[in-house]
Amino acid sequence: MDLFQALILGLVQGITEYIPVSSSAHLGLVPWLLGWSGISFAFYVLVQWGTLVGVFIFFWQDIWNITKSVIQGLLQGRPLATFEAKLGWLVVVATIPAVVLGLLFKNFFEATFSAPLIDGSFLIVNALILAGAEFYGSAAPVTNEAGASGTITKEKKGWRGLPSLNWLDATIIGLWQAVAILPAISRSGATISGAMLRDFDRTSAARFSFLMSIPALVGAGLVALKDLFEAGTFTAELPAISVGFVAAAISGYICIRWLLHYLQRHSLYIFAAYCLAFGIMIIIVALVRG
Repeated sequence: MDLFQALILGLVQGITEYIPVSSSAHLGLVPWLLGWSGISFAFYVLVQWGTLVGVFIFFWQDIWNITKSVIQGLLQGRPLATFEAKLGWLVVVATIPAVVLGLLFKNFFEATFSAPLIDGSFLIVNALILAGAEFYGSAAPVTNEAGASGTITKEKKGWRGLPSLNWLDATIIGLWQAVAILPAISRSGATISGAMLRDFDRTSAARFSFLMSIPALVGAGLVALKDLFEAGTFTAELPAISVGFVAAAISGYICIRWLLHYLQRHSLYIFAAYCLAFGIMIIIVALVRG
């Protein structure tokens, strides 16, 4: 693949990783629609690390407080003494289901990657998940007291915020993240939807989803990096991966800021409508191309 293709795919990754429309589907379908070839699965996974930069920059204060609180809690023999320490362990709990399923079915999911008919069909499923969460969930727009700084604080009264998150919530949201291992099911969309169905407001649901993305993306990237080294193509793919990484980092950060602001006043229906339309279009194109 050339550097222009890497740039476009990096932007696609950054835009679609946190907006709930499935980055995996878009990374597979955009090259298919444009007739591009020679793009490795390892590139797709490693370029996702670029979006982690956006999360680390936006949530750096939260990540620092969580990490510090977890370590202090362990050293003091009180691992759940503070909200931040408990939140750190809840992220771990929510990550376990996806890790187990990912390790068990890694080869199967790689085989279904970039299969247009499958992706188109599951994009429609993704639309139904988003619409269902919006329809059945009791979440409503709230204004985050910290604005766009990324600092986690209690939300205004009305719906559940992150301070009310418990072990059952984390487990259920983690199971939703495991569902997102299926092709074209958005990880952020599934986890935000799962949290909304547990009565969390949209911004709190999105914040926990973004924090959950850190171990999920780090783990997937490490596995892909191992595969890339074993294949002996790391040096050859490094320029393209670097360009895609930077593009994904910048666009991912921008999209995190935008989405948290958007969800304060708007629903998920617009994303559901997009996934439905895009999924139908992909199925039609795949059938026409044969």
